[in-house]
Amino acid sequence: MPDLPTPKNAAEAALFSECWDAVLSYADLCTAGAAAATQLATEAFTLGVREVRAAETAGDRNNGRRSPRLPVIPLLLTAVRTTAAEWEACGQGHDLDPDLRLWLNSDKAARYTGLPLRRPLALRGLRDLQEPDAELLWLAEVEALPRPVVARRLGLDPALVGEELAQVRGLFRDRCRRNHLDTPMDAQCRSYARLLDAITRSPAAEIPQDLSRHLATCVDCAEAAACLRPQGGGLPAALSGGVIGWGGLAYLERRRRAAEVRLGAGRPELTDGQGDPKVAATNRPRALRNGLLVAAVLVSLLALAVSMMPFGGTDDAATGDLPADSSPVAAPRPSLPSVTSSPTGTPTPSATATKSGDRKNPDPEPQGTSSATTTATSRPVPDKSEPATCKVAYELVNQWPDGFQATVSVTTTDALDSWRVAWSFPDGQQATQMWDASFAQNGSRVTATAADYNRSVPADGTLSFGFLASWSGKNAPPYDFTLNGHACTKTG
Repeated sequence: MPDLPTPKNAAEAALFSECWDAVLSYADLCTAGAAAATQLATEAFTLGVREVRAAETAGDRNNGRRSPRLPVIPLLLTAVRTTAAEWEACGQGHDLDPDLRLWLNSDKAARYTGLPLRRPLALRGLRDLQEPDAELLWLAEVEALPRPVVARRLGLDPALVGEELAQVRGLFRDRCRRNHLDTPMDAQCRSYARLLDAITRSPAAEIPQDLSRHLATCVDCAEAAACLRPQGGGLPAALSGGVIGWGGLAYLERRRRAAEVRLGAGRPELTDGQGDPKVAATNRPRALRNGLLVAAVLVSLLALAVSMMPFGGTDDAATGDLPADSSPVAAPRPSLPSVTSSPTGTPTPSATATKSGDRKNPDPEPQGTSSATTTATSRPVPDKSEPATCKVAYELVNQWPDGFQATVSVTTTDALDSWRVAWSFPDGQQATQMWDASFAQNGSRVTATAADYNRSVPADGTLSFGFLASWSGKNAPPYDFTLNGHACTKTG
């Protein structure tokens, strides 16, 4: 097991305490195993701390004036991405998630290191804020920390945090507006720039249909829309995707789940037989598997909907194919990657979903999933060795012009040592990513298989997982749900 970073002073010890779980969570998304995740997080943390020290030293030389830089947590997360790129370049890529390797060798990755005016708008906007403002925005929107916790960490008056956050959102919008107008763009995008600015100023403003169609096909303008309309619900996804890059939405989902655990919104804690609390078996995070990861990372209890659209729904559906992308930035049209099964059969994160509660699957904690075209028959063969009486609840969490997010919860009468849930889509929908399970699709039939950390389900227990999928024309709910080959009763 790799040695964890050793803080050199009290300030670095505090930094480690506050940021290590976030760094490890993202490193877990980026790697193919627990040991590799810890190693990547350790190297990235060390790199990030060096950058923080260098910035502070430069500030001291300039009478306290620091060059613009990201707040500490996103700085450390980008250090994870940078370290992963170094692994890939020096022949250590086999320890990385396969989808991340594809992304690192694509034009998508170059966007984050290329010409400044070509970098994601959210990244530029956040960097342009004063560091305390940027940190407030990140902690509240992406890390999803409760406002009293944010106030305590930043030394703010808890009663004024909400007001200050609203002001910072406005400052962020202003920086993004300026940067958007400075961005090189084609004539069509330029013709919509002023209209986009005007429309996004009002939460109640309706988006014209021609602009709606443009946003459904132009990732850059959709990204700008999410940044320019911070009150529309798309800001967290815009920040996480625009700053982190690959796996941004998956990381966002993980942090929201971790926040729910901290707030006690998840399932009641169980004990491990020695009096120590543990996460419910169906939601045990991957980051804790095999006892290799020692950071206090509690994740993956309840999925939170990630707003994928900067505006309300529209009747116009995009018609283009989904690009092989990894992490769309709060765009009406998600650029989701095509995912493949990992060689070991465990789920592997894909750009925008999340490896679930900490296991590499297209799970969120919103990345990885293993998707593949199965050679099995379209209907699963009943597994008589694992009879199950079950009820299933399907929830459409969010929908945009050519994609949607949904969750599936199955309650089983009998205890299970493993599970396989299957269903059929009625309108040609295609699953693209999944968390808390791996999946395969054959025609209209989708089969979700338990991850290694949530195979066991107690009698009368509930298993759940979420997924992203594409649709066109109509998006009726799925039907013919089965658990281990046995039909389930659909509720809700």
